[in-house]
Amino acid sequence: MRMLLIEDNESLADSIRVYFRNLGHPIDWIGSVEKAESSLSFADFDMLILDINLPGKSGFQLLQSLRNQGNRIPVLVLTARTEVDDRVSSLDFGADDYLAKPFDFRELAARCRALYRRERGGASNEIQCGNLVYDLAAHSAKVNDVTLDLRPRELQLLELFLKNLDRVLTKDDIANRLYSYDEAYTPNAIEQTLTRLRKQLDGSTLIIKTIRGLGYLAHVDD
Repeated sequence: MRMLLIEDNESLADSIRVYFRNLGHPIDWIGSVEKAESSLSFADFDMLILDINLPGKSGFQLLQSLRNQGNRIPVLVLTARTEVDDRVSSLDFGADDYLAKPFDFRELAARCRALYRRERGGASNEIQCGNLVYDLAAHSAKVNDVTLDLRPRELQLLELFLKNLDRVLTKDDIANRLYSYDEAYTPNAIEQTLTRLRKQLDGSTLIIKTIRGLGYLAHVDD
């Protein structure tokens, strides 16, 4: 689950980034709507965490713009404005959820998981594919009830494949979802992560195929 945080408080933004990265989620930080619009034009994100009071354009303006363009990316509004009118406006402008500052990081993470579940049409934190079960909240995966020894990047890659079953993902697709802007990577690093993941999935009904010249495809072999 790759997220874009749009927040002008650098201290708070750093704390949020550290928290989510410790959970294994790539997250990028932008301090204004104008920069966020640029990022959204060339990068894909699973979710936005959006402040309202920002320098220049407001978060409300970004929300309106995204929804007018038909962009349905989940948006969680994070702001110090706690009046009922502000909450109503956020939701009416297209926000999917609202969390007032100050907040508990655990609640923020739980709300993000809930939006992610809703976006993929699920009501549970667990994604089951044959004998494989992936738990979004616990950040763990099991095959035949045996917990796999997966590193954070391997868990991110597994989650990406599970969200895109039977769809070819290029290395660029994978890099765009696994790495934030300030993380360096190489095609070889992606291949190494994939090799380790495949080894851990040995005996699973989830098969990751190499589509020569195109990329990779995850398929459930029943």
